[in-house]
Amino acid sequence: MDDVLSGLDPEQREVAEAVRGPVCVLAGAGTGKTRAITHRIAHAVRTGVVDAPSVLAVTFTTRAAGELRQRLRALGAPGVQARTFHAAALRQLTYFWPRVIGGEAPSVIESKLPVLVEACRQIRKNPDRSELRDIAAEVEWAKVSQVGPEDYVAAAAKHHRTPPGSPEEVARLYEAYERIRRERHLVDFETILELTAAVMTEHQEVAAQIRQQYRYFVVDEFQDVNPLQKLLLDTWLGGRDDICVVGDPNQTIYSFTGASPRYLTNFAVEHPGAAVIRLVRDYRSTPQVVNLANLVIAKSKTTNRLELIAQRPDGPKPVFSDYDDEPAEAAGVARAIRKLMDKGVPSREIAVLFRVNSQSESYEEALSKAEIPYVLRGAERFFERPEVRQAVVLLRGAARSAAGEPLASEVHHILAGVGLTPSPPGGGKAREKWESLKALADLAEDMAADGADLPAFVAELERRASEQHAPPVEGVTLASLHAAKGLEWDAVFLVGVTDGMMPIIYAETPEQIEEERRLLYVGVTRAREHLSLSWALARAPGGRKSRRPSRFLDGLTGRASTPPRMSTPAGERRQVAAPVSCRVCAKTLVAAAEQKLGRCATCPADYDEALLERLKVWRTATAKEAKIPPYVVFTDVTLQAIAERAPATEQELLSIAGIGRVKVDRYGEAVLGLCRG
Repeated sequence: MDDVLSGLDPEQREVAEAVRGPVCVLAGAGTGKTRAITHRIAHAVRTGVVDAPSVLAVTFTTRAAGELRQRLRALGAPGVQARTFHAAALRQLTYFWPRVIGGEAPSVIESKLPVLVEACRQIRKNPDRSELRDIAAEVEWAKVSQVGPEDYVAAAAKHHRTPPGSPEEVARLYEAYERIRRERHLVDFETILELTAAVMTEHQEVAAQIRQQYRYFVVDEFQDVNPLQKLLLDTWLGGRDDICVVGDPNQTIYSFTGASPRYLTNFAVEHPGAAVIRLVRDYRSTPQVVNLANLVIAKSKTTNRLELIAQRPDGPKPVFSDYDDEPAEAAGVARAIRKLMDKGVPSREIAVLFRVNSQSESYEEALSKAEIPYVLRGAERFFERPEVRQAVVLLRGAARSAAGEPLASEVHHILAGVGLTPSPPGGGKAREKWESLKALADLAEDMAADGADLPAFVAELERRASEQHAPPVEGVTLASLHAAKGLEWDAVFLVGVTDGMMPIIYAETPEQIEEERRLLYVGVTRAREHLSLSWALARAPGGRKSRRPSRFLDGLTGRASTPPRMSTPAGERRQVAAPVSCRVCAKTLVAAAEQKLGRCATCPADYDEALLERLKVWRTATAKEAKIPPYVVFTDVTLQAIAERAPATEQELLSIAGIGRVKVDRYGEAVLGLCRG
């Protein structure tokens, strides 16, 4: 028991010891929520509160479920069921289908597109592939929101949807899609959840068996639960309340898909007496990154908003940059990435994040020109890439007749046959293929160091494929902000941070604007140490420079620290001042007086009282001689800041907010003399 609880911070331990529900964990970015809930489950199992097979831990991705299972095995709770909503529901539906419905269970469709193509043909519509994807997303929203085709038009208007085409046309396509799906005995992911809840509701013996099996629930990312998932969860619970939910109101960014944060924010209302525990110690990011994240979210109207407290040592300040146009921004980001790589930051620990996928093209081109490898996230899944599938087939065949050759050399030999060369090709698809094969080779070398053989390596690949746990591919990650959620890097470049893109131009309602603010917050909190935010003043070279930085950055970027724009060489980056942090508690300072002091007004300060007194006497004499009020020489706050900092050089004196070159030229020598005693 002690080893399960040891190493947890006070709030994480409170979560781990709250072994009976209902429990709501409000967990900020980087606060160790997975650690807290896995230790909670392990503690409950090892103290006899619940048997491991009776626990159902629900996540939103296959990879997250795999990570939970791995951690729980290491903590001595290997029998816990950790699955996605869809995987858990499909398992139950498939098991009970022959008994309560009869016949062969329906086939699961991974994508709605083929069925929608047929539906479009029936109503004589011929959309392109991007429009088809938008229609699929709209059908998914309607289904998770429990909106049928007959109610779609009214619901779309009520929820300010912007469907691809007229709402009436989408409703007809939705109706045709559902008809074709039923005729062909197919189920999509939403239907799986719907049918499982329906079977349990209509067949009490099924509900009783499932509830007997699972009586202890943990739900991760609860802010992203949609009405259909909540319906199934309530059906699983059957009025019981042994449930622990975990989520972050600040990271609610999927409302457009039907997700609703109200299930998280109203959990204590739905479950009176629930324990509500807040995790706010951020172990991921430096104080400078955390400060900016807190400032971005500070104006949000999000209920139960969390303010993070940084636990890491200081790092570099976030960099704010503007560029003349988008190509210049992409080229500038590529140069900055190259500098980081030259300083030893691996390319796989760097990410470029943007609002929409169409923004990636400029950065693909700029990185290719700079000969920097990159990986597009959100594109084809790693284990579904042709070269990876081919390699796995060859490795699996070789494993059956493994002759005891060293793992690394055997894998390198096999991968060489499908395109792995000693040095990478220049770029494009050839480079992407090489990076995929190199990732497999690197994983083999890592496992070989632990004594693994080829069969063990193949088994690990199959496990990773089932959990969508790709090995790290060497290259800068290019991803949308939505695709980046749940990930982290040493260095993050947030690009295109302009009004019209962040918030996106079609975000019109206050709720939609708030979600855009949270999306920027998610982007900021992906960075561990290096963070850069940039924007272009025009789209193309020579274009009208009419863009402005995102309204979410108002008051955060400070004043320009370079000469006026006209004197800056075309295309060059212009940096602006980053927020000022308290040197005592690292909180971002907003008030001018606090910025001048370099600390919060309430934080304790250590200073030489005799020095402060000498400064006041000198100021009085200087003001009297110049026949000006004393505050014109220096204000009381400035004198306090000087006494606290005790600057020894002109540069140190200039670093105090409010002291510029004129003041230093006029009074610097006298002030520095007083500081030296």
